[in-house]
Amino acid sequence: MLYLIGLGLNEKGITLEGKEAIKKCDKIYLEGYTVDFPYSIPKLEGFIDKKIVKLGRGDVESNKLVNESKKHNVALLVYGCPLFATTHISLLMDMEKAEIKTKIIYSASVFDAVAESGLQLYKFGKISSMPRWQKNFEPDSFLEFVSQNKSIGAHSLILIDIGLDFDSALDQLEKALESRNIKINKLFVCSSIGTSKSKMIYGKIEDLRIKGGKIDLPYCFIIPGEMHFLEKDAIEKFSI
Repeated sequence: MLYLIGLGLNEKGITLEGKEAIKKCDKIYLEGYTVDFPYSIPKLEGFIDKKIVKLGRGDVESNKLVNESKKHNVALLVYGCPLFATTHISLLMDMEKAEIKTKIIYSASVFDAVAESGLQLYKFGKISSMPRWQKNFEPDSFLEFVSQNKSIGAHSLILIDIGLDFDSALDQLEKALESRNIKINKLFVCSSIGTSKSKMIYGKIEDLRIKGGKIDLPYCFIIPGEMHFLEKDAIEKFSI
């Protein structure tokens, strides 16, 4: 059997149901390629009192977990919500084809935590991801969703690729916005939300660069759409 378990946003974010499921498992794996963890694996091991093996994308997308789940109770731990990434949906489909039982155990995700900004969740549009640019490869297609969201006044959540530092991400965003001829007034930044290092700031890109201070991984951007007056009042306390 496979248990797909959400970890929430900090090392104590796993639910009681998740901890109880882990006790039943012979093997505990951690999906480690979709997010920059804001805490160490040893801290998590100490909290769940089990040894954890970190898996890369190749392991998760191979038949490794399918084969092991035929003989053992296996847990795959996922930062935030266990079904945020499409990879995990594919894994569940593979388990179903192999007639292996699965159990999904949910926990809080970044999409829950961004509500702390004061922006109303039901007013968010499509979520996009900003990849880390490579030499001679600078994809800006993530802004297609931003354009669509702007057309209906919706807020845009932009998830940031693993290992992409804050200054580089701002550079990429500025360049992509210029290339796509998209104008924004201010940008909201959420850093390590749900942890003791949580930080939220709101301002123009040039002000974020100068006054933003240290931004810890993981972090995300929000481009606000049309705001209700209550949202405008709530978000201003984060202005820099």
